[in-house]
Amino acid sequence: MDRLHRAIKDVHRLDDLAARDTWLNRLAPLPKLLAAVVYLAVTLSFGRYQLTGVLGMGLWPLLLLELADFTPGDALRAFKPVAVLLTVVGLCNLPFDRAVLLHAGPLSVTGGMLSLGVLLAKGLFCFLAVWVLIASTGMESVCAALQQLHCPRVLTTIILLIYRYIVLLLQEGIRIATAYALRAPGQKGIQFRAWGSLLGQLLLRSIDRAQLVYESMQLRGFAGSFPPGQKKHGGWLFLAVTIFYCAVFRAVPVFELAGRLL
Repeated sequence: MDRLHRAIKDVHRLDDLAARDTWLNRLAPLPKLLAAVVYLAVTLSFGRYQLTGVLGMGLWPLLLLELADFTPGDALRAFKPVAVLLTVVGLCNLPFDRAVLLHAGPLSVTGGMLSLGVLLAKGLFCFLAVWVLIASTGMESVCAALQQLHCPRVLTTIILLIYRYIVLLLQEGIRIATAYALRAPGQKGIQFRAWGSLLGQLLLRSIDRAQLVYESMQLRGFAGSFPPGQKKHGGWLFLAVTIFYCAVFRAVPVFELAGRLL
């Protein structure tokens, strides 16, 4: 239940960060979205053994976290589940890629170990880029930018509805968990045999809440899409700087050159 409360706080935390008045928040959402897409494409284009190149791409999101006055702990805490998944995927590759690529002192680094590091670095930096985009823009503005790129209106509406009302699903989960804890005092967690019935109750409660939400939206004039919010201008210089940064660090092995000079 503490995890559900923490998840709700994380969603509200993103909304609070998006409502701040910082230089990054004041930029238009479309250039920031395009900058994030360019950064993701370039970061993911590195090979599975190009660790130095991927590390060079990590300077950009870390710099944005510092300049936009974000707390790195918030982003890293949200990255934990993704890190676990990527680690499991990378560990599965260790037995198949056992060729020794380099030696770090007495340690022999195999291809599987190096690809695991590259996978974690790519996942971390891409996650930070997306997290900074949402935390500085807001999901409503991100969906509006997607509509400007002629994404299907149905898709952007579904994304926005999921983001807006995921909190309702979490609240229903908290109510069910609280009711179970009151009926089984002293029991740690939920027994496996009760999962099926509790998930069924969660589904039925969610359907009821969704119907009420939809009826409320219709009463307020919902016609299949949300009206655009306040328009913002600027941000194209930010996009140009991002493209320049990505082009330099993709074309030039900056870290390798610095290591040779040192």
